[in-house]
Formats: sequence, structure tokens, C-alpha cells
Amino acid sequence: MGVGISAFFPAYNDAPSLPSLIARTFDVLGSCTDDFEVIVVDDGSRDDTGQVLENLAKRHGPRLRVVTHSTNRGYGGALQTGFRHATRELVFYTDGDGQYDVGELPLLLRELKPGVGLVNGYKLRRRDPWHRIVIGKAYNRFARVLFGIRIRDIDCDFRLVRRSLVETLELESTSGTICVELVRKIELSGCGVAEVGVNHYPRLHGKSQFFRWRSLARTQRQILVLHWRLVVMPMATRASRRALCAFRLST
Repeated sequence: MGVGISAFFPAYNDAPSLPSLIARTFDVLGSCTDDFEVIVVDDGSRDDTGQVLENLAKRHGPRLRVVTHSTNRGYGGALQTGFRHATRELVFYTDGDGQYDVGELPLLLRELKPGVGLVNGYKLRRRDPWHRIVIGKAYNRFARVLFGIRIRDIDCDFRLVRRSLVETLELESTSGTICVELVRKIELSGCGVAEVGVNHYPRLHGKSQFFRWRSLARTQRQILVLHWRLVVMPMATRASRRALCAFRLST
């Protein structure tokens, strides 16, 4: 029944939210397809995430796979690991903190029509403290303008993508800029992109890793490097080719 789905979750100090998230995921995936797997990437957590995942693996069996980073590699590093370990045709991911409802995955599946490579969620209403909302809006607008990205909510980590497409992208970012890199490279690939409004819920446990000063500084550095690679260099290459063509035509 249905196409194969790999669902994965990057997790960092998310021990309290994981049991209900994983249980919900198994219920939802079981109603969508007979061919699925669930992967959790423990990105060097310092709380009880490792023990919680060990207990969950015993309960859910081989369909739940845990990949553990011995040290924290950053959000982008965790996503790279999740994509690399996914084996099914479709890959769905969201965060391990429980701020999105995995039960809305069928909304994404309905929009994955022929020619569409990515279905991206967008938050109907962001349920975060006011300062995170302000910073999030500014970051989203800045990144969309800087990279010419068309989707409305780069910061919404509730995505369904074809694995064959991800395998062609060669993702490099280790910080939260991986979302910009992922979306921009998918848009540049020429495949279709669909968007679906999804609910966003208050964080009940832990703290966001993206909004730490250290993470923000790393994100700023990586977004400048990413802009050079994805925008500046391609523009320079195209300009060089046009100049060479004009020279050849004039001689």
C-alpha cells in the first residue's frame, strides 16, 4: 500500500518530546504505506536522548533506526546524516522538538504530484516567543531576497522530498543555512515545488539551538559562503561566458 517513505528527525537534547513523536509517527506512516522506516539522528545530545532512543528502539523494532553523532555536528550536519541514511523513495523530515504535528504528513503527500520534487510546509501561525518571531521573519525575508528563493517559509522544517533529487544536491552546510541551501538547489534543479500550510505549536521542552549566539554567528558565516557559491559565482560564470561569446562573434 503506497510508496516507500523514510521519516527522519534530527534530535539534540529532545528526550522529553521523542516518545510521543515517534509513537505518532509510526501511527501516521502505518496509515499511509506498508513500506516505511523511521530514523532519529541524535546529534551529540547531552541529556537522556540516547537512553530514550534505546528504549524506543526496543519497543518499535527494526523499523526504528538510531544514528548517533559522538559530538554535535550542527543542524545541517544532522540533516545530512538523515538524508544519507534514508533508503525509501520519499523522505520526510521535521524537528525532534515536537513543534510540528507529524499527523499533517498526508497533507504533503497529497501535493506530491508528478513533476513535483519538494513539498514544503509553511507555518499558518508561528507559536514562538515574540523575539523568535521577529528574528525568524527577518531571516526568512533576508534569505529569500539574497538568494532569490520563491517559497514563502524557508524556516519551516516540515518537508517531503524525493530521495533521488536529494542525492543530486551535494549539501554542504552544517548550520541552519542547510535549509536555504536545500531549497535553493531544489529550485535551481527545475523540478516542481508545492507548498502546504501546516500548524506550528509552542515548544514544550528544551531550547532552540538556532537562536544561540554561537549558532547565529556560524549561520551568518555560512550564509555568506553559500551566497558566494550559489549566487555570485554562477553570475560571474555567466558574465564570463557572455563576454567570451561576444568576443568570438566580433572576431
